[in-house]
Amino acid sequence: MTSSNPSDTADADQPESAAGLGGSFWRLWSSDSLSNLADGILKVALPLIALEFTRSPTLIAGLAFAFTLPWLLFALPAGALADRIDRRRAMLGANIARATIVGVIALGAAFGFGSIWMLYIGAFAVGMAETIYDTSAQSILPQVVSRDLLPRANSRLYVAETVTNQFIGPPLGGVLAAVGAGVALATPAGMWLVAVGALLMMRGSFRVERTGRTTIRADIAEGLRFLWRHTVLRSLAIMTGVFNLSSNAAFAVFVLYAVGPTSPMKLTEPQYGLLLTSFAIGSVGGSFLAVPLERRLGRARTIGISMIGPALSVGVPALTSNVWAIGIAFLFGGAAIMIWNVIVVSFRQRATPDHLLGRVNSAYRLVAWGTMPVGAAIGGALAQWLGLTAVFAIMTAVVLSMFLFLFVVTDARMDAAEAHPTD
Repeated sequence: MTSSNPSDTADADQPESAAGLGGSFWRLWSSDSLSNLADGILKVALPLIALEFTRSPTLIAGLAFAFTLPWLLFALPAGALADRIDRRRAMLGANIARATIVGVIALGAAFGFGSIWMLYIGAFAVGMAETIYDTSAQSILPQVVSRDLLPRANSRLYVAETVTNQFIGPPLGGVLAAVGAGVALATPAGMWLVAVGALLMMRGSFRVERTGRTTIRADIAEGLRFLWRHTVLRSLAIMTGVFNLSSNAAFAVFVLYAVGPTSPMKLTEPQYGLLLTSFAIGSVGGSFLAVPLERRLGRARTIGISMIGPALSVGVPALTSNVWAIGIAFLFGGAAIMIWNVIVVSFRQRATPDHLLGRVNSAYRLVAWGTMPVGAAIGGALAQWLGLTAVFAIMTAVVLSMFLFLFVVTDARMDAAEAHPTD
């Protein structure tokens, strides 16, 4: 089966030289940045808007559950779709859908029809569109730049995603939520529409070549088999799933720990948004450290070091409600997660044949991200039963279990997987 390559699919202004990333990449970068800014605003604004309707830990955690449940239900079909149709068109459709959904909810909020259940429906629908956009965006990158430039391109994308999703988006979401629910929802809807314009400027075809006719079920099964048989990718997916379960359990209820005069941290909505930007600041630093650390220490050792940060970001709130201590923990956590992402995503893109990348990405995310709604549900239940601090303590122990997989994820195995991707 023949897979596509950058020269087949890139637009006319994509340079063949490895000196630059090319026009198509920067248009993709622009779209991704705007889309992630919209995500960052919405995912902070929605829980704050929800506080107008309830202070129940279970109901607040339900928003995170609704946002992330689509990764458990629709990740595999989204990957099959990304390998069947033009990936740019899939991204266009997803962003138009997100803008429409949130725009309708904004109108409802503006005219006084808002409710916690409307927020649930909106979060779930936006999450469905996100599975298509994110899977296609990650799968399209090897068609836009050459494989030797993937770490550099991923680093640039992750910097933009982090700055917009975590640095600009959260405080802006906090400010907009304080202004009003309608404004906080209409703003990301408009940004998704602008992102559509950036995608429309990408010329060329981004459909991978296929031979023969297959069913969606057979396509999904092929991607699952590839991931299951790939020792390193399977291990990395499970490790990411463990972290996402833990972090979503903790952060599904963190707004209750942080915001309001009766909370342990006693922050206002804008202060809460600013606290979350410490993740972004660390992530920007981590994006510049990922490639140098990989070269100096090797990928496996760098991955091991990067696992310390997530443990701190989940664990420190169990020990103190001091905003500076938690902010520093988030700073290290953001840097570590960025280093992990640049190394692991670039490896997955190199170790997977192009014609399977959408399905392998979605199968990976089913394992890695499918745990997020489970974590959110666990976090809400534990907080209701044992209290907020217990959630952070328990989830820290779960994060530390990731270190067991370092016996499998080695430099030798990663190098061999990249040298001979299994078709």
